[in-house]
Amino acid sequence: MKHLIMAFFLSTFFVGCKSASTPVAVASVATSAFSADSAFSYVASQVAFGPRIPGSKAHLDCSVYLKNTLAKFADSVIMQPFSARSWDGKTLQGVNIIASFNPSATGRILLCAHWDSRPYADNENNTSLHRSPIDGANDGASGVAVLLEVARVLSTSKGVDIVLFDLEDSGKPRFEVSQYGDEKSWCLGSQYWASHPHTNRISFGILLDMVGVAGARFMQEGTSLYYAADVLDKVWATAATMGYGQFFVYEKAGAIIDDHLFINQIAGIPTIDIISLDGSTRSGFFKHWHTLQDNISNIDKSSLKMVGDVVLEVVGK
Repeated sequence: MKHLIMAFFLSTFFVGCKSASTPVAVASVATSAFSADSAFSYVASQVAFGPRIPGSKAHLDCSVYLKNTLAKFADSVIMQPFSARSWDGKTLQGVNIIASFNPSATGRILLCAHWDSRPYADNENNTSLHRSPIDGANDGASGVAVLLEVARVLSTSKGVDIVLFDLEDSGKPRFEVSQYGDEKSWCLGSQYWASHPHTNRISFGILLDMVGVAGARFMQEGTSLYYAADVLDKVWATAATMGYGQFFVYEKAGAIIDDHLFINQIAGIPTIDIISLDGSTRSGFFKHWHTLQDNISNIDKSSLKMVGDVVLEVVGK
């Protein structure tokens, strides 16, 4: 992910305070069938292909891996190919991967993440590295890995759709200063899916992005608050009762450009973003965001499990 905090929120990015009604975390952390080791292996498998950028062998090979993995667990898997125009006028070929559980059920839940990786290490201090593609272990692969493990252990009578979006991270790079952050140059796969959804029976959605960093801190992000406050409250309350309240904090953050923005705006599906934010960095994201250090060595198993536990609990309710 991501892409910047929207300009009108920049001055207030971390000014929100804890809600007076914040639930108190219980002493013990909940456990579930979700395996941190399994989730970590799913991150490693994605990263092993190399940077997953459009047109590359790594991108193609990883798409096959993701499809085959989901096919082991889901009732159906659909590949949704699409073409999109990039920030520099090139035509990119992408594919969204859609796995459905209990496809006949109504009132469905959307779980999503992006599976591509950033073509540019444009947050590197060394400008000569800016056009280098990154592994995207946290930014992309971590959210996908959690959803693959969720798919492996999912047991519910509810309808669940897991959608892995492509071309989320191909937005205009920082070295193109004139238009950096143009929101429509990002999240090309979710923009396409939101205009061409595979079903119209989804009640709400949860997006996972950059969830594998050590010391993850999930604030209540602005776009999520604006479009899906009730979903956000449900997820954060669930995390608190499971013992994860110190990580899912009741603090407000600025709105960001991520896949959930277009799901809300175009498809009208109330969708939140579970994303770790860090006010101590220049970007507001994790230390190695959009750098060559976003690799497997910086993935924390406990963060993956925490998010997976919460998602499974919410889906099961």
